[in-house]
Amino acid sequence: MVVATGTSQRHLAAMADKLVARLKAAGRDGVRAEGAGESSWVLIDAGEVVVHLFRAETRAFYDIERLWATTPAEPHPRLALVT
Repeated sequence: MVVATGTSQRHLAAMADKLVARLKAAGRDGVRAEGAGESSWVLIDAGEVVVHLFRAETRAFYDIERLWATTPAEPHPRLALVT
């Protein structure tokens, strides 16, 4: 998994377009991108590698690095169970 930050929706779309083009040029088949040009989070599925491109505020909100951390951590505040 790769996580990167862009500065705007336009920047994310440009990064996604370039990455998808390079992956396809390298012979990767079935590369898909979702969210490019319309959101603050672009997901690129390149098979065994998944790339998340975020705007800074969206990356901070979802905090996926914490969700995928390999060491035990406190529960994510937005995923805590309501009692």
